[in-house]
Amino acid sequence: MARRKQPVIPDAILDQLLGGADPKTAFAKDGLLDELKKALAERALNAEMDQHLAGGEGNSRNGYGGKTVLTGTGKIALEIPRDRLSTFDPQLIAKYQRRFPGFDEKIVSMYARGMSVREIQGHLRDLYGLDASPDLVSAVTDAVLEEISEWQNRPLEALYALIFFDAIRVKIRDEGTVRNKAVYVALGVRPDGTKEILGLWIEQNEGAKFWLRVMNELKNRGAEDVLIAIVDGLKGFPEAITAVFPDAQVQTCVVHLIRHSLAFVSYKDRKTVAAALKEIYKAKDAEAGLAALDDFAEGPWNRKYPAIAQSWRRAWSEVIPFYAFPDEVRRMIYTTNAIESLNAKLRRAVRARGHFPTDDSAMKLLYLVLNLASKEWKMPAREWMMAKAQFAILFEGRFVID
Repeated sequence: MARRKQPVIPDAILDQLLGGADPKTAFAKDGLLDELKKALAERALNAEMDQHLAGGEGNSRNGYGGKTVLTGTGKIALEIPRDRLSTFDPQLIAKYQRRFPGFDEKIVSMYARGMSVREIQGHLRDLYGLDASPDLVSAVTDAVLEEISEWQNRPLEALYALIFFDAIRVKIRDEGTVRNKAVYVALGVRPDGTKEILGLWIEQNEGAKFWLRVMNELKNRGAEDVLIAIVDGLKGFPEAITAVFPDAQVQTCVVHLIRHSLAFVSYKDRKTVAAALKEIYKAKDAEAGLAALDDFAEGPWNRKYPAIAQSWRRAWSEVIPFYAFPDEVRRMIYTTNAIESLNAKLRRAVRARGHFPTDDSAMKLLYLVLNLASKEWKMPAREWMMAKAQFAILFEGRFVID
């Protein structure tokens, strides 16, 4: 039987604090927890003042000033110490800060989970009795834009074994008109198998120039080599990748090709058609894959859905490299659970919003969703142990197992 861990705060002190009151009241508004927050905050502020005054002569305390701050459970009135020279700027609660540490994180977390500004305002009012204006909520979430800029320009790894490039469509108001714009996400797999979102870009019309800019941005941030780049048949993209990373192997995303194919198919036929397509991408080599595609094109499904075989033939030159890889690497390419799960989260957030007033508002939400999702990535994919041994052979000299 597991032993109870020694509590951080002794029971005797907790009993003394409660003073025989119902413990439930400790969590209520203006209850014990709020009193403790106030007492601890004021003690920390006074300690900061002592340290500030110890750093120089000719200054001394000058009473206290009142300040009300918002917390996760309500409002707390604090007494902020003042000095005669008015040079004291506390770190715990800065001069113009009106929200207790941790309060902003609550708002950002709710926003990242798809709640609108008005919904967050109502939630804070109903749950905590807080009157947080929409402008306050917007100001908190807008502060994320500076963080996005730093994130988008952070240094990258020198080598990525895989990079998945994908896009979703969002509606954004632009010059008075709601337009469809593409949000592009790059998901990289490091040599140790862990995943990383490399960047996020919004563009109305993609093309070779746009993709070349993205590739150069990745290189300027430190990415020197990419082994395999998996793309969604985007025009001009393969050429842009190889222009910047000449040794990269460009591969059409098989998952997207399958999804695109099934978009033509009625619901009752999808399972059977998916099984027929599996014969193509599970073939032992490119020759067998092409033979399976020919069989599909000559079969009954092609007569009912002729666009499927046509789409595979158009993309065939970017599908062929897939067959050169062993099964372990193939599974890493077409079993893209990470990118699929990521896109599902992004689409849910986008549907909840309807449309965005600006590019920045869309970028802000999508970044927060990505940041929240990436915290769930703890371990490499289970296929990675076998795949990395294959990478070491296939890309000798470029991929080294530590």
